[in-house]
Amino acid sequence: MSDDSFIREVDDELRQDRMHGFWASYGRIIIGIAVLIVVATAGYRGCEYWRQTVSARSGDAFLAATELSKAGKQDEAIAALEAITKSGSGQYPALARMRIAGETLARGDKQGAMVAFDAIANDASFEEALRSVARIRAGMLAVDLETYDGVKARMEPMAAAGQSFRSLARELIGISAYKSGNLEDAVKWFRQIADDANTTGSVRDRANVMLELLAGKGATSKG
Repeated sequence: MSDDSFIREVDDELRQDRMHGFWASYGRIIIGIAVLIVVATAGYRGCEYWRQTVSARSGDAFLAATELSKAGKQDEAIAALEAITKSGSGQYPALARMRIAGETLARGDKQGAMVAFDAIANDASFEEALRSVARIRAGMLAVDLETYDGVKARMEPMAAAGQSFRSLARELIGISAYKSGNLEDAVKWFRQIADDANTTGSVRDRANVMLELLAGKGATSKG
């Protein structure tokens, strides 16, 4: 046997001894960690499956409630939606509350619907986009239910430059101003819509129609 072969065998023996010693000291820990990883992975996948299953059930329940609504069964639809608000998952409880407000309006209760939309708009647990839509829906009803000052107070923050729903908010304030006889303010709000480069075509068209109508009445903006 050469010296090199002898040295290699000694090295191999030392490595094996070190490995046996390492495994004797830490083998149980390594096995424990491996088991924890497997259990954690299985638990995570189980939770994901459970969430998806519950979410799917909430979705099915929501669709069933909308079908009741389409069939003209508002009371049954609202009862089904209220159940989702209590036991649904994901965003379905929020969507159910929006739908309940819509069903309340479909039954002719504008005041009740506005209160319901306001409640959603003021609920910090909901996503901001949904709350903004609720504010707009409430504002639409407020045009018929509140004074111009009331509509302006609730919609003006959304009408500021840079706000996503500013054109709709300005339109609601303008319509309320027009209904109240405050034509100069109406011109101001509709002019803001028409002059905004980011206003969508349909809203801009309605604003221009209102500006022509107001011009025919001799109304001018206060500036």
